[in-house]
Amino acid sequence: MPDPRVAFFPDSFHEVNGVAHTARQFTAWAARTGRPFLCVRAGANRGYRAEANLQTLELPRGPLSFALDADLRYDLLFARHLRRITAAVRQFRPDVIHITGPSELGKIGAVLAHQLRVPLAASWHTNVHEYAARRSAWMLGALPPAARATATARIERAAFRAAARFYGRARVLFAPNAALCATLAQATGRPCFPMARGIDARLFSPARRTAPEPYGSHRWTLGYVGRLSVEKNVALLPRVAAALRSRGFTDLRFLVVGQGAEEQSLRLALPNGTFPGVLRGDRLAQAYSNMDCFLFPSHTDTFGNVVLEALASGVPAIVTPDGGPAHLVRASNGAGVVAEDEAFADCIAAMIADPAEHASMRRRARSYAEAASWDAVFEGVYAAYEAIVP
Repeated sequence: MPDPRVAFFPDSFHEVNGVAHTARQFTAWAARTGRPFLCVRAGANRGYRAEANLQTLELPRGPLSFALDADLRYDLLFARHLRRITAAVRQFRPDVIHITGPSELGKIGAVLAHQLRVPLAASWHTNVHEYAARRSAWMLGALPPAARATATARIERAAFRAAARFYGRARVLFAPNAALCATLAQATGRPCFPMARGIDARLFSPARRTAPEPYGSHRWTLGYVGRLSVEKNVALLPRVAAALRSRGFTDLRFLVVGQGAEEQSLRLALPNGTFPGVLRGDRLAQAYSNMDCFLFPSHTDTFGNVVLEALASGVPAIVTPDGGPAHLVRASNGAGVVAEDEAFADCIAAMIADPAEHASMRRRARSYAEAASWDAVFEGVYAAYEAIVP
């Protein structure tokens, strides 16, 4: 069958997060492979553009929008653009409308799919229910611990039920890992297909390393990349530093890349840390390659782009058992460690004590990441479209 005409409504596109990164890669892949593709997104470069098979409609969020993260906003009045979006979608004549979540863009995409009788596809990229629970913790601080835990669990369950109802409007779903696919399929009654993430193994590479090799008298660098926010569990980093100091590891440094509400507290708690802010491109790739171990303490991520980028850079990763990063590290056959929060320091100490095993982990990390291809990811998405395109 001919390639379906896809109208894509990503929650985030220009920002620094996994959804935006995937959306940019998806749009670029569609353009590169000649697929008819319309990307409707929020951004400052307002207007409609058409180039060969790729069309884009970018519209601004307004001054009354509010912040969800350091660089991501939600515009309650974004529907003011509905007439223009509707005209562009009608003109494009999509076979599929694909949304990435319950944002203002996702809701408009879902409404248009219903009105125009176009099959709706939806990607689950963010565990919004877990984010809601963790971000509500500050409101529940006055409650006793048991009551606080009960209230947090109720908030998480209610948020998941609401998200599942929204995603249930789609004919087909995508999620970053098999476990999440199974959960969504059961909750919505819709088929769910894996939509992992790819990597640019030429950009993220051990060849970019400028630091000495991590053996002998080299000062080890422990790294983190991502939002510095409560749902990422970044408060674990100072606890790891303290546990390592108590074991006599006093010559370690932290390289913390990103921005967010927890940055100031981390700066105070990690006086030997380096905080370069948000990095992109070559600077980000070099930062990864100069790390000796990558720490990703999040319990809420559905995939963990940054973990894959670290592995591609030849950096072993330590991740928690929850969410997508654990699937990455387990699948990498020894390129990292899955550990509970309290065991992160022990895992780092073991790596430092065994240079030969650490060197082997670095090679395995690179080998695993080299096989992760964006082309394969998006070919799989288009294969799943065939189930819903008339």
